[in-house]
Amino acid sequence: MFVQVIQGQITDAEQAHTAFDRWMEELAPEATGWLGSTAGVTADGRFIVLARFDSADAARRNSESPAQDKWWHEFSTLLTGGAVFHESEDVTVDQAGDPNAAGFVQVIQGRASNPKRARALMAEHPEEWAAFRPDIIGSLLAIHDDGAFTTALYFTSEAEAREGERKEPPASLKATMDELNSLDAEQPVFFDLDQPWLFSPR
Repeated sequence: MFVQVIQGQITDAEQAHTAFDRWMEELAPEATGWLGSTAGVTADGRFIVLARFDSADAARRNSESPAQDKWWHEFSTLLTGGAVFHESEDVTVDQAGDPNAAGFVQVIQGRASNPKRARALMAEHPEEWAAFRPDIIGSLLAIHDDGAFTTALYFTSEAEAREGERKEPPASLKATMDELNSLDAEQPVFFDLDQPWLFSPR
């Protein structure tokens, strides 16, 4: 899998959502290799989208499409200060349910001092995690250059996610969480998408 992350400050969340709905209607049917997208705007106007493709070549072909170029040119007028792009072929996906049914998505960006160890830790104790946090119905981890990463966590709802955050984890999971936190090479940045836009091929 290949993931392209695009982010920036948006001027009008409603117009941005309308633009993505139009992309689904007009461009998605021709986007060969596109697997789905997670997008949204935070309360303070930060936009982010994680577009998933089956390969980097499929993403490149989509970007080179004249229709896609025209759509992006129009969409980018809603961004102040332009867009920032990240890409990754080092992608790990976990599904405990249907991420497309998520009522709340939290995207986390940061940098890990040891990305391989972080990825291994995230894969530990899957049954314990499922029992402890049934509100988490999926996750996606994309590792970029120099240890930078983008993670998307898919929750049943924001209320259940916040309730889950307050729970005290069992000792085994707490040890994993503590080690994960120790690998942060910089303060993570959070994008809380309380109205996530979840798109997939029809």
